[in-house]
Amino acid sequence: MEKLFLAADLGGTNLRMAAVDSVGTIVSRNRMSTPSDGKQEDIVSAILSVIAEFRRELAGKFDLAAFGAAMPAIVNSQAGIILRSPNLPELNDLDFEARFTRELGIPVVLENDANAAAVGERWKGAAKGVRNSIHVTLGTGVGGGIIIDGTLVRGIDGTAGEIGHIAVEPEGYPCGCGSQGCVEQYASATAIVRIAKELMPLHPETELHSSLELTPLDVFEAGMKGDRLSLEVFRVSGTYLGIALGGLVNVLNPEAIVIGGGVAAGWDLFIEPLQSEILRRAFQHPGERVKLMRSELGDDAGILGAAFLASQKIKA
Repeated sequence: MEKLFLAADLGGTNLRMAAVDSVGTIVSRNRMSTPSDGKQEDIVSAILSVIAEFRRELAGKFDLAAFGAAMPAIVNSQAGIILRSPNLPELNDLDFEARFTRELGIPVVLENDANAAAVGERWKGAAKGVRNSIHVTLGTGVGGGIIIDGTLVRGIDGTAGEIGHIAVEPEGYPCGCGSQGCVEQYASATAIVRIAKELMPLHPETELHSSLELTPLDVFEAGMKGDRLSLEVFRVSGTYLGIALGGLVNVLNPEAIVIGGGVAAGWDLFIEPLQSEILRRAFQHPGERVKLMRSELGDDAGILGAAFLASQKIKA
């Protein structure tokens, strides 16, 4: 029977799962709300219940060979342990690989969600064929993944690639990581709303004054119509992200930077200041060489990355 690889991408709102074949085709999908009662066992049970559905659906047709999970957490992927999950703290210290290997009886691989997205984009997306790339995920926070010479960079503790926690303002806005001035506080979806509110008194003409519960989508839609406040918000975000990426271009000399996540919808509003900042701060040749690309896989990047890592697990 043909082998399939189960993959999960867990977020604070949704648990998305898929069964993926060896060439990256998604054969079956499932999705449910992430349990929100703060209990570790409920999240574990939710993942197991979706896997049970896949097994029932695909029984006799495919061999479910391994399971890969992309988690919104700092993880030790070698040990298979979730170290810290800021948005789902109930997962802290979960020995994920041991627990799911025991429950499922198949190989299990654990990875940070942004790292998994980087792997997915290299396998089937914008960075296909690129050996040196940086992947940035702009969502509720700012995630990152780094691939050098075709290999995901994890670091000694598994925490490499945390691009969102590069400081771009030494005395800047406090960050949930414990530092301050992190790029996550200037280029994420939550940052866009905060910056818009902070700048609103300077823009009495903005249509955003009419928004009762301001959202990143409100700021984006107003910006696409030329709202000056919204354009300034995305200019600020793009500039700060460009500062961080310019430094990374000097350090890593990547061929490409892939930008994904929900905030990437504002590409046309932030890419010019971002690129200008890279050119201003990076060495000339690497700064001009690096290609800035939008994610091609969208929400599937993490799923496909987790599936690819699961496929590699059975080859190891």
